[in-house]
Amino acid sequence: MSLGQRVSSDHQLARLLQIGVVLEEVVESRAAHHLESLPDDEREAIDEEVRELLSEATEESAEHRERLETLIDDLDAETVAYEEINALVDARYGPPEDTDGVLYDQLCNEETAYKFYDDLIEAIEASETDFSVDRERVLETLYAIREEEMEGAQDVTNIMERRA
Repeated sequence: MSLGQRVSSDHQLARLLQIGVVLEEVVESRAAHHLESLPDDEREAIDEEVRELLSEATEESAEHRERLETLIDDLDAETVAYEEINALVDARYGPPEDTDGVLYDQLCNEETAYKFYDDLIEAIEASETDFSVDRERVLETLYAIREEEMEGAQDVTNIMERRA
């Protein structure tokens, strides 16, 4: 989505929110599977701080997905089931090589989500369209999610800096 694009219809808003759901499903799936996919010796080397980070990322993504799905339901649209995305993630992404790979992947996920929500907010704010859902409610939801993604990226960065 380009920065200059405007959201001009309920259908377009629903599609963009559905992209957000899929993004959250990918982040949730990858964070949940990182520990299990590491080789045994690497898994044992993961400290509690990283375990907690991945657990929180999984829970946060699930919560974001639910909040987006509520907005999508209000637009009378449907979302892709988590199980379908989880299967695709399992088939597409190989296990990370080590703890650093887990952290870099998580940072990439957080930053990608932040940028997506930042662009989506900008596109909605640039629009003059009246949606069938309350614009302020949509924006408040997206502002909150974007803030949490920014905090997640900062948490990962802090862990990486401490390990450097």
